[in-house]
Amino acid sequence: MWSKFLFNILAVAGSFQFFSCVTSEPNNKTMSDNLSSVAFTAGKGGSDAATDTATFGAGCFWCVEAIFQQVEGVLKVTSGYCGGHVINPTYEQVSEKNTGHAEVAQIIFDPEKVSFDELLEIFWQTHDPTTLNRQGNDVGPQYRSAVFYHNNEQKKKAEHYKAELNKSGAFSNPIVTTIEPYKNYSEAENYHQNYYNLNKNSNPYCYYVIKPKLEKFEKVFKDKMRKKG
Repeated sequence: MWSKFLFNILAVAGSFQFFSCVTSEPNNKTMSDNLSSVAFTAGKGGSDAATDTATFGAGCFWCVEAIFQQVEGVLKVTSGYCGGHVINPTYEQVSEKNTGHAEVAQIIFDPEKVSFDELLEIFWQTHDPTTLNRQGNDVGPQYRSAVFYHNNEQKKKAEHYKAELNKSGAFSNPIVTTIEPYKNYSEAENYHQNYYNLNKNSNPYCYYVIKPKLEKFEKVFKDKMRKKG
């Protein structure tokens, strides 16, 4: 299932290489069989709190934000910057690749409705975690694949699933996702927030890159989709 999902996303995105943040196709001949052997835990995410937080870097934050906004149990998604050494950097500073930050989606979720494990599953299935500091045409450390853990439990889970995915041979190349402590997070500028919903009818990037990813996400994760109505 993972293989089909990624292949469909990449086949669509690959036709529009002139856009930034386009995912290139990895060599995933064995993904379909191997990924299914890695079981992600449903249910509570290890927290007794009313809400919990996950922070993921997976390339352009517009795409990541749009996907996680569709997940049942996710209460809020904010685009931001995390993991660097500069306090409150601007988009321009991060784009210069000197601050150490990654573009991230910060996800506030209800652990009674969706677990951190399930969010990790979505995270690894919706981008290419085998390309170092790169997602398609977007190149630089700010586009790295990263899990920024908020506590030791999140760190253990991320390390566990990364190891299991590598051991299963799910990807032809090793996963290079970094597992980093959550530090120096700041929200991105207002014009980056809720980007797809506010720009889907005016920006070609939304139509040609984000929309196909959302359509494939909806087919694969229909059981985790936010209920409408």
